[in-house]
Amino acid sequence: MKKRLTKDKIMGASTYILVTAAFLILQLLMSQGKLSSTMKGFLVPACAYIVLAISLNLLVGICGELSLGHAGFMGIGAFTGVIVTALLATAVPNGIVRLVIAMVVGGVMAGAIGFLIGIPVLRLRGDYLAIVTLAFGEIMKNIFGNLYLGIDETGLHATMSSAGLTLGAGGQMIVSGPRGATGITKLSTFAVGFVLILFTLFVVQNLINSREGRAIKAVRDNRIAAESVGINVTAFRMKAFVVSAFLAGMAGALYAMNYGSITATKFNFNTSINILVFVVLGGIGSIRGSVIAAAILTVLPEMLRGLNDYRMLIYAIVLIVMMIFTRSPKLVAWRKEVAEKITEKFPILKLNKFIKDKSKKEAA
Repeated sequence: MKKRLTKDKIMGASTYILVTAAFLILQLLMSQGKLSSTMKGFLVPACAYIVLAISLNLLVGICGELSLGHAGFMGIGAFTGVIVTALLATAVPNGIVRLVIAMVVGGVMAGAIGFLIGIPVLRLRGDYLAIVTLAFGEIMKNIFGNLYLGIDETGLHATMSSAGLTLGAGGQMIVSGPRGATGITKLSTFAVGFVLILFTLFVVQNLINSREGRAIKAVRDNRIAAESVGINVTAFRMKAFVVSAFLAGMAGALYAMNYGSITATKFNFNTSINILVFVVLGGIGSIRGSVIAAAILTVLPEMLRGLNDYRMLIYAIVLIVMMIFTRSPKLVAWRKEVAEKITEKFPILKLNKFIKDKSKKEAA
């Protein structure tokens, strides 16, 4: 059977090219010393937020379910990653290998908890689902904010008591309640973040273009019609929910291992809303839009830091302008008109339309 190029595959390939080109350009700038240390510090968080935006878009844009607790899964991955790297510090001396293990374990933990939470939660719809996921995120934040965990010669110890832990001689505290995790070995690198973005794109785009992805879209578009043809609505919603949680957990581990300390307050409701803003402004259902929006909006506040008092005002104006530009019917029509004029001047850009028309003829 011949494989046909479709519009979705072309868009997916262009996203890979965009991400790879951005990575190579940034690596070149770093090698020439043209990136400030502050901007270098934002590269790994930007990678983490891109992964979070893509994973949330799978749930919001492809599955059609609103989740306000994505930071909770990020926090699960972050604290799990910190604990795993601390426990493997002696057994696995290679930092990159330890980081990859921590990311995988953090993702699996977030996915497992997402599955357990999804059993009762995914029977809800609309505002009810949003409220429950919001509550889940706040519960996870409070759990990590009151967790004391340490290790000594007798093993691993944990408590939720405000009195904390008493460890034996030579013991090490890993998580210290409201103080969070301190003394973290910084293992995250921009290269690992880039690979995680590619992995996330591979997982999400293959899921979207698969039979399961088409079933998920069918559930989003018309739940009753999907049920009438035998689609198990809850099962397919669960698949999207678990994959989204797994990727968020991996991003959380990458994010945590970029800092010397983290606290539970970082993974609160505001963080979930920020991730949702990336998805909405990039275009609900648009994976490439999520990548671009997350990258720009992560570094934009820092780029405006020199403006001091007007920094957040300009940031808010940019958000409003982006929303109007992506949602206004008149501007959308204008963008399409401009795109058509550009393709007329550069015929090579008509490849996308040619492939789409060819696919329709073959299907007929």
